[in-house]
Amino acid sequence: MGKRPETDETRLRNRKAREDNNVFSRLPAVYAATRTQAHKLLHRAGNLSTVEWRTLWDLYKAGPMTIRELAEIQRADHSLLSRALPDMRDKGFVTMERDRIDGRQVLVSLAPPGRAVYEQVAPVMKRRRDALRAEFSPEEITTFLDYLERLEKFARRPIDTICESEFTE
Repeated sequence: MGKRPETDETRLRNRKAREDNNVFSRLPAVYAATRTQAHKLLHRAGNLSTVEWRTLWDLYKAGPMTIRELAEIQRADHSLLSRALPDMRDKGFVTMERDRIDGRQVLVSLAPPGRAVYEQVAPVMKRRRDALRAEFSPEEITTFLDYLERLEKFARRPIDTICESEFTE
């Protein structure tokens, strides 16, 4: 085995400083940290997954809805919910039935055990939201959400509008 090449500490420090200011590099780390935090809180409070929590919360606040409507509210992939909901039904958290108006859609409703676990976990998740509000002012949160909206619109732009010359000959 050979000797490990020496690290150029200055280059390493400069690269890290640059990446600390790279939005594209920072977002996955922030996402992972928020998911990990939520996972730990949800596990401790009621042994729920993030998808289960979000679904119970949405159904509690908005009432019965289709899988498509849940996916829109959560900005989640329809298939993610379609895979999670049967397990939630088996746990007794939700009921699922064909929509009487559009038989192709499945209407999801909160079942009594789902309501009970929501009410058990909700105070913990509210404390998390309150802690965020203590960290950031309402104006800062609004500004941050505005930036996220703009970033999401940017990320959804067709790639040809960003790098058109690289893809044409």
